[in-house]
Amino acid sequence: MEESWATLGVDLHLETGTEATHSGVRKGLTDALREAVRGGRLAPGTRLPSSRSLAVDLGIARNTVADAYAELVAEGWLTARQGSGTRVAERAVPRPAEPAPRRRAAGGPTYNLMPGTPDLSAFPRAAWLKAARRAMAAAPNDALGYGDPRGRVELRTALADYLSRARGVHTDPDRIVVCSGFAQGLSLLGGVLRARGLREVTVESYGLDVHWDLLKRAGLRTRPLPFDELGTSTAELGAGARAAKAALLTPAHQFPMGVPLHPDRRAAAVDWARREDGLILEDDYDGEFRYDRQPVGALQGLDPDRVVYLGTASKSLAPGLRLGWMVLPAPIAAEVIEAKGGAEWACGALDQLTLAEFITSGAYDRHVRGARLRYRRRRDQLVAALAARAPDVRATGIAAGLHAVLELPPGTERTVVQAASWQRLAVQGLSSFRHPSARPPERDALVVGYGTPADHGWAGALEALCRVLP
Repeated sequence: MEESWATLGVDLHLETGTEATHSGVRKGLTDALREAVRGGRLAPGTRLPSSRSLAVDLGIARNTVADAYAELVAEGWLTARQGSGTRVAERAVPRPAEPAPRRRAAGGPTYNLMPGTPDLSAFPRAAWLKAARRAMAAAPNDALGYGDPRGRVELRTALADYLSRARGVHTDPDRIVVCSGFAQGLSLLGGVLRARGLREVTVESYGLDVHWDLLKRAGLRTRPLPFDELGTSTAELGAGARAAKAALLTPAHQFPMGVPLHPDRRAAAVDWARREDGLILEDDYDGEFRYDRQPVGALQGLDPDRVVYLGTASKSLAPGLRLGWMVLPAPIAAEVIEAKGGAEWACGALDQLTLAEFITSGAYDRHVRGARLRYRRRRDQLVAALAARAPDVRATGIAAGLHAVLELPPGTERTVVQAASWQRLAVQGLSSFRHPSARPPERDALVVGYGTPADHGWAGALEALCRVLP
């Protein structure tokens, strides 16, 4: 049976000119095909559409296409063989591309101890693939549509159960919004707070400048709270001439200092939110990883109507999944959902369905337990190496998480970071996490992401770190 013209060759976009005569159209088509081969758009061996199908696509006579093909075959640009169709000749050499500008070799780091990323080589590929197959087989047809701006109900239902069980979060699927990582969630919340008339958000003295920038782009100022040995001080939540009615906190594991918010201060923060009709944005970025103490439950459990809980798969699985979630208080839920629907920042439905299956099948819990043991071993090896090689350097914030803060002698942070770069070791100084308006005293320290390297690179990274410490 003869093949349909629609199944042959490749789709072509050709600028053939507008000449009305047969010869003019043929010349335009011949020139366009020749230039496509010469310029590399049509690679050697590429099968061209049949003369009939290309004529239909271009709205010209079939004989015109056949004549153009014949001319290019005669010139050696094309070949035509019975049963093989018309193809770009193998000897048709495309014009060499313009050479890219030479860049100096950057000499990137050999070892990476930057905080904020898990061991990506340990991503559970096989288990994730199995979950993806099961999720795809069970997915309803409407899962491939635009869908609910809150996200797939399968994932929201799985998250409601998991967060209640593992983090003490009080919610139901209707109050959960799936977002493209923490950054999208914070951007949406910032826009809603600004639309409500807020001008300022209280933040912690140490944190991520990218989060402060997201709030700034939403039109909000950020004012830092003091920090001491008990963590972030919540006593000044209501301070200021125009007191902020929202606060961004990391209560379970302050980033990057690594300490939990003191119980009295947790209670004080919730009391402030109730008294002032305020809102706490809780960043629970690595709540799964606890080593030497009982897990610290989510602050949201103390008052679900005053705390927005934000979680993510970036530390437990991988940031490249771009999957996060917000648990919203009822008074703000509709506004955030409307903002997300308008932004059209949808998360991939198939990844959502896969994560839902990954959670409900128990694979997520198994992965987290295995990762917790692996990261704890690294943490213990780091502490032991410091005791043996750099006894004057104290590691803090090590009861949880994927990073540690290494306290340095005053005035040495910049020197140590520079020495690390000479050793081709990527580390980050604590000063880079300090809010520009934070009050003194400043502290010299390194923030070391011991969860970042792959297993095969961990020993070398630890050795390079010990070499640069005072």
